[in-house]
Amino acid sequence: MRMLALLRKELADERQNLALFVPTLIVGFVAVLLPVLVAVIVPYVAGERLSDSSDFEVAVEMYRNQPATRGLDPEAAVQAYLFQFFAVMLVLIPVTAAMSIAAHSVVGEKQARSLEPLLVTPITTFELLGAKVLGAFVPSIILTAVYFAIYVLAAALFAHPGVAWVLFGPRTAGTVFILGPLAALAALQMAVCVSSRVNDARTAQQIGVLVILPIAGLLIGQLAGALQLTVTLIAWITLGLLVVNVGLMRVAITLFDRETILTRWK
Repeated sequence: MRMLALLRKELADERQNLALFVPTLIVGFVAVLLPVLVAVIVPYVAGERLSDSSDFEVAVEMYRNQPATRGLDPEAAVQAYLFQFFAVMLVLIPVTAAMSIAAHSVVGEKQARSLEPLLVTPITTFELLGAKVLGAFVPSIILTAVYFAIYVLAAALFAHPGVAWVLFGPRTAGTVFILGPLAALAALQMAVCVSSRVNDARTAQQIGVLVILPIAGLLIGQLAGALQLTVTLIAWITLGLLVVNVGLMRVAITLFDRETILTRWK
């Protein structure tokens, strides 16, 4: 009950500081715009079909061999490939939101001197950090769902028929709703670890680069043809992120020294 009460306080504070979500809104806008720009707008302006390019022959063949996408025409197959490819960008939405909120949650309260009264209450460190993690995690997941809906709507409005339905498959859904939340959880726990030791929210947010870099690596790896984000690979990454998150929670509890924060914050 104490953690639930603190969680409600965290969510109320976020509603009063909507500027925290500006970076996330920008990332979401770019994530939705990129596939529409590459798969629809550029070919339309150039007057060329993507399926006529030899660069996308592999995409056409790959989608013709999959039962769920076998009925797509060649142009729709390439568009489906590109929309699934850029879906990795949606993972950055919860990560960005988590970093912004979590870093501000601890550092902001230290600067406002509202954390000290909270630390002298009977609430445990696990309950305190749990509420702060959930306070950042819940909005990030809501924003992910909203932008995924916009992403699918963009595919339905601008891409060929059938492309939007491909995005409900296990590959895209697993990327957005499994890898995304777990990556966000890792990012916000790292932000909490750092923000418990510093008094600058920007310093705490910079730790999120450690999570963003592997996501960028997935995007670049697919672009270079070095890897394909299959369901099996998603499952292995999921397992790794679960282990990382459990370890980070233990580290966060260890690093969050209540006595140090009470006596040495500036």
